[in-house]
Amino acid sequence: MIETKSLKQSLSLQLTSSFFVFLWCLIASFPIFWITIMSIKLPVDAFSSNPITVIFGPLTSQERSSVSLNDLIILSLLIFAFYKLRLKILSIFNQVLHFDFILKVPLFYLCLSILFLFLFRTLNSFSEQLNFADFEILGFTFEHYNTVWFERDFLKYFWNSVIVTSGVVVVSLTFGTLAGFALARYKSSLAFWILVIALVFRALPHSILVAGYLPFFMNSSEILRPLMGDLAPTLFGKPFAVIAVLVAINQPFTIWLMRSFFQNIPSELDEAARIDGCSHFQAFIKVIMPIMWPGVITTGLFSFMLGYNDYLVTSLLLDAQNQTMVPAISGLFNRDTSTTDQVVAVAAAVSITAPLFLLVLFFQKQIVSGLTAGAVKG
Repeated sequence: MIETKSLKQSLSLQLTSSFFVFLWCLIASFPIFWITIMSIKLPVDAFSSNPITVIFGPLTSQERSSVSLNDLIILSLLIFAFYKLRLKILSIFNQVLHFDFILKVPLFYLCLSILFLFLFRTLNSFSEQLNFADFEILGFTFEHYNTVWFERDFLKYFWNSVIVTSGVVVVSLTFGTLAGFALARYKSSLAFWILVIALVFRALPHSILVAGYLPFFMNSSEILRPLMGDLAPTLFGKPFAVIAVLVAINQPFTIWLMRSFFQNIPSELDEAARIDGCSHFQAFIKVIMPIMWPGVITTGLFSFMLGYNDYLVTSLLLDAQNQTMVPAISGLFNRDTSTTDQVVAVAAAVSITAPLFLLVLFFQKQIVSGLTAGAVKG
């Protein structure tokens, strides 16, 4: 379609919109960038009043490790070379290992460049012929990450988060997909009222749901004793209790989202599969679901973020042994500690953003296609 002159945006409008988009991206990404820089510096550099000192970390460069000017030049050349050769790399790896999805992620080429840079520095350290004068620029240390993950038992909190988020995603997607498909194909006005009631339930404050479930979780052993005898568990403080509450909170949104996706799939596909001999369930699994994967991934990502980022439910229903990462980080920041402990807390905050960042990078195409396929409709 040829864009007419009357519909074309003026240069001033393009520059203004581009400026505001750039400004928004800068403001949104600055906190993540800044805490990432702080987390790899010694406390003296991390909390310096001079931003230049925080970024370059001169004391960290002297007492720990550093990145030199030569390293930055070589890394930039490697990134440029891998980007230019990405199609050849993609074809070679796809023929040998048959996993091309990771090769389409830009972060992969950055990691590959860093690996080659590490090999170059290792070779340079053992070879006198390759040694040349260098200028240290950026100081860094990963000791704060070692402290938070292994000395502060943050690895345990990570696995608790994995259990909770995995349970929320699996249960929400299983029931949300089935309910969304049924409501999308159900033509009665009853489906509309079910969705309205679900939306009202979703709008309730989380504290109301926690207060309603709390007595049952605390007395679950007595309530379940007639059915399970001495094996009746106490659900309070266990991940299963959090999964149940978060699923109850998330399920209406999941149903609404999946129904929007299913409404964009023609019902003629169901009928054609039925004519070919499939049952309703076989038509759903073999015909509808392969088309629905972008929508399922998008909905699953939203469910993941709910369970991963939740603070109120996890802090109220989980004990100290089963705590997830978000309440654990809150505890690190609220303590009256030294500057070293504060940098450790910053490293923990950076750690919790990494899984979300990687998920978006890996599934960016599915998320975009899912959102444009009807997730924002209905």
